[in-house]
Amino acid sequence: MADETEAALAARPPRPHTRVRQGLRRQHNWVQLVKFCAVGASGYVVNLALFTLAVKVGGLHHLIAATLAFAVAVTNNFLWNRHWTFAAREGPAGFQAARFFAVSVGAFLFAAALLELLVSELGLSEVPAQAISVVAATPLNFVGNKMWSFALG
Repeated sequence: MADETEAALAARPPRPHTRVRQGLRRQHNWVQLVKFCAVGASGYVVNLALFTLAVKVGGLHHLIAATLAFAVAVTNNFLWNRHWTFAAREGPAGFQAARFFAVSVGAFLFAAALLELLVSELGLSEVPAQAISVVAATPLNFVGNKMWSFALG
Protein backbone atom coordinates (compact mmCIF):
# COMPACT_ATOMS: atom_id res chain seq x y z
CA MET A 1 0.00 0.00 0.00
CA ALA A 2 2.87 2.38 0.76
CA ASP A 3 4.31 1.64 -2.68
CA GLU A 4 0.99 2.59 -4.31
CA THR A 5 0.91 5.89 -2.42
CA GLU A 6 4.50 6.70 -3.41
CA ALA A 7 3.75 5.84 -7.04
CA ALA A 8 0.65 8.05 -7.02
CA LEU A 9 2.62 10.95 -5.53
CA ALA A 10 5.42 10.52 -8.07
CA ALA A 11 2.91 10.56 -10.96
CA ARG A 12 1.38 13.92 -9.94
CA PRO A 13 2.71 17.04 -11.62
CA PRO A 14 4.79 19.26 -9.33
CA ARG A 15 2.94 21.93 -7.39
CA PRO A 16 3.26 25.55 -8.56
CA HIS A 17 5.60 26.59 -5.74
CA THR A 18 7.88 23.66 -6.59
CA ARG A 19 7.87 24.62 -10.28
CA VAL A 20 8.75 28.23 -9.39
CA ARG A 21 11.59 27.10 -7.09
CA GLN A 22 12.97 24.81 -9.81
CA GLY A 23 12.61 27.58 -12.40
CA LEU A 24 14.70 29.98 -10.32
CA ARG A 25 17.62 27.59 -10.68
CA ARG A 26 17.64 27.67 -14.49
CA GLN A 27 19.81 30.30 -16.20
CA HIS A 28 17.52 30.35 -19.25
CA ASN A 29 14.71 31.74 -17.09
CA TRP A 30 16.92 34.58 -15.86
CA VAL A 31 17.82 35.44 -19.48
CA GLN A 32 14.11 35.49 -20.32
CA LEU A 33 13.48 37.75 -17.34
CA VAL A 34 16.12 40.21 -18.60
CA LYS A 35 14.58 40.15 -22.10
CA PHE A 36 11.10 40.54 -20.62
CA CYS A 37 12.29 43.57 -18.67
CA ALA A 38 13.92 45.07 -21.80
CA VAL A 39 10.66 44.66 -23.71
CA GLY A 40 8.83 45.98 -20.70
CA ALA A 41 11.13 49.00 -20.61
CA SER A 42 10.11 49.92 -24.16
CA GLY A 43 6.44 49.44 -23.22
CA TYR A 44 7.08 51.41 -20.03
CA VAL A 45 8.38 54.39 -22.03
CA VAL A 46 5.41 54.20 -24.41
CA ASN A 47 3.03 53.85 -21.46
CA LEU A 48 4.44 56.78 -19.48
CA ALA A 49 4.69 59.04 -22.55
CA LEU A 50 1.06 58.41 -23.52
CA PHE A 51 -0.11 58.63 -19.92
CA THR A 52 1.68 61.97 -19.41
CA LEU A 53 0.29 63.34 -22.66
CA ALA A 54 -3.25 62.22 -21.78
CA VAL A 55 -3.11 63.67 -18.25
CA LYS A 56 -1.14 66.87 -18.85
CA VAL A 57 -2.29 67.86 -22.35
CA GLY A 58 -5.59 66.02 -22.67
CA GLY A 59 -6.70 66.68 -19.10
CA LEU A 60 -7.97 63.11 -18.72
CA HIS A 61 -8.57 61.43 -15.37
CA HIS A 62 -5.55 59.32 -14.35
CA LEU A 63 -7.42 56.00 -14.62
CA ILE A 64 -8.69 56.78 -18.13
CA ALA A 65 -5.19 57.88 -19.15
CA ALA A 66 -3.74 54.67 -17.65
CA THR A 67 -6.23 52.57 -19.63
CA LEU A 68 -5.35 54.28 -22.92
CA ALA A 69 -1.63 53.97 -22.25
CA PHE A 70 -2.06 50.29 -21.38
CA ALA A 71 -3.99 49.56 -24.58
CA VAL A 72 -1.17 50.89 -26.76
CA ALA A 73 1.74 49.44 -24.77
CA VAL A 74 0.24 45.94 -24.48
CA THR A 75 0.31 45.44 -28.27
CA ASN A 76 3.97 46.42 -28.49
CA ASN A 77 4.84 44.16 -25.59
CA PHE A 78 2.97 41.13 -26.97
CA LEU A 79 4.76 41.24 -30.31
CA TRP A 80 8.22 41.63 -28.80
CA ASN A 81 7.65 39.02 -26.07
CA ARG A 82 6.23 36.48 -28.48
CA HIS A 83 9.06 36.77 -30.99
CA TRP A 84 12.08 37.66 -28.88
CA THR A 85 11.64 36.99 -25.16
CA PHE A 86 9.89 33.64 -25.22
CA ALA A 87 10.58 32.68 -28.87
CA ALA A 88 7.06 31.28 -29.00
CA ARG A 89 6.60 31.65 -32.74
CA GLU A 90 5.52 28.02 -33.06
CA GLY A 91 2.29 28.32 -31.08
CA PRO A 92 -0.94 29.83 -32.36
CA ALA A 93 -0.64 33.62 -32.14
CA GLY A 94 -4.32 34.21 -31.44
CA PHE A 95 -4.30 31.78 -28.52
CA GLN A 96 -1.12 33.35 -27.11
CA ALA A 97 -2.52 36.86 -27.64
CA ALA A 98 -5.69 36.01 -25.70
CA ARG A 99 -3.68 34.60 -22.81
CA PHE A 100 -1.18 37.48 -22.91
CA PHE A 101 -4.02 39.97 -22.86
CA ALA A 102 -5.70 38.18 -19.93
CA VAL A 103 -2.48 38.21 -17.91
CA SER A 104 -1.82 41.82 -18.90
CA VAL A 105 -5.33 42.89 -17.87
CA GLY A 106 -4.81 41.20 -14.50
CA ALA A 107 -1.51 43.04 -14.02
CA PHE A 108 -3.14 46.26 -15.27
CA LEU A 109 -5.97 45.97 -12.73
CA PHE A 110 -3.40 45.52 -9.97
CA ALA A 111 -1.45 48.54 -11.27
CA ALA A 112 -4.62 50.65 -11.62
CA ALA A 113 -5.65 49.87 -8.04
CA LEU A 114 -2.19 50.84 -6.83
CA LEU A 115 -2.28 54.01 -9.00
CA GLU A 116 -5.60 55.01 -7.45
CA LEU A 117 -4.26 54.36 -3.95
CA LEU A 118 -1.10 56.38 -4.59
CA VAL A 119 -2.95 59.33 -6.14
CA SER A 120 -6.19 59.49 -4.18
CA GLU A 121 -5.14 58.22 -0.77
CA LEU A 122 -1.46 59.14 -0.53
CA GLY A 123 -1.56 62.33 -2.63
CA LEU A 124 1.26 61.35 -5.01
CA SER A 125 1.37 63.14 -8.36
CA GLU A 126 -0.10 61.14 -11.26
CA VAL A 127 3.01 60.52 -13.37
CA PRO A 128 5.27 59.23 -10.56
CA ALA A 129 2.34 57.15 -9.25
CA GLN A 130 1.88 55.59 -12.70
CA ALA A 131 5.60 54.87 -12.92
CA ILE A 132 5.54 53.09 -9.56
CA SER A 133 2.36 51.12 -10.25
CA VAL A 134 3.57 49.77 -13.60
CA VAL A 135 6.88 48.64 -12.07
CA ALA A 136 5.07 46.99 -9.15
CA ALA A 137 2.92 44.93 -11.55
CA THR A 138 5.90 43.65 -13.59
CA PRO A 139 6.64 40.47 -11.57
CA LEU A 140 2.99 39.40 -11.76
CA ASN A 141 3.03 40.02 -15.51
CA PHE A 142 6.26 38.04 -16.06
CA VAL A 143 5.23 34.99 -14.07
CA GLY A 144 1.80 34.85 -15.71
CA ASN A 145 3.21 35.15 -19.21
CA LYS A 146 6.10 32.77 -18.62
CA MET A 147 3.97 30.05 -17.05
CA TRP A 148 0.76 30.45 -19.06
CA SER A 149 0.75 32.73 -22.13
CA PHE A 150 3.93 31.48 -23.75
CA ALA A 151 4.34 28.11 -22.03
CA LEU A 152 5.75 25.66 -24.52
CA GLY A 153 4.39 22.18 -24.78
